[in-house]
Amino acid sequence: MGIESEKKGIDEMLKEYREVVTEISKYLPWLQSKSGEKPMSLYTPEGAGNTISIPVYDSTLLSFVKMLEKTGRMNRNYDYVYKKYKIYSTEDEISLIHRADLKDMEMLFAILSKYVIKGRTKGAYWNEAMENGVFYEVVKKMKELVEFWTLPI
Repeated sequence: MGIESEKKGIDEMLKEYREVVTEISKYLPWLQSKSGEKPMSLYTPEGAGNTISIPVYDSTLLSFVKMLEKTGRMNRNYDYVYKKYKIYSTEDEISLIHRADLKDMEMLFAILSKYVIKGRTKGAYWNEAMENGVFYEVVKKMKELVEFWTLPI
């Protein structure tokens, strides 16, 4: 019975996450190609003198962030998940992403949530997630997990 109930749990998790992860995974090639780069440039109007520069973000990044927001998986309480998993730094995030299993999808979405939610008010978080590769690593891991558990035994 133990294996059957575990299989049922995996099937339920796959049912819950497969569609969302499939949508997110469409951005994987772009995330891989842009990982380590800043997705933002500064625009200063010509002849404007000493005005403030306006940040201009890559349109694909903005589409990715909007799509994540529409998934309904952005967790405003990501701080609690960070405390539960003892995530204190980018190194902790990357390490936990690499070790994550299907049962850790909540944690993976919490990491995305931190950058998406904070990025709404301070775009530097989107830059950080691209430069340190967190967006790419999370999406890649989610796709790997769903594919692994979807394969026939």
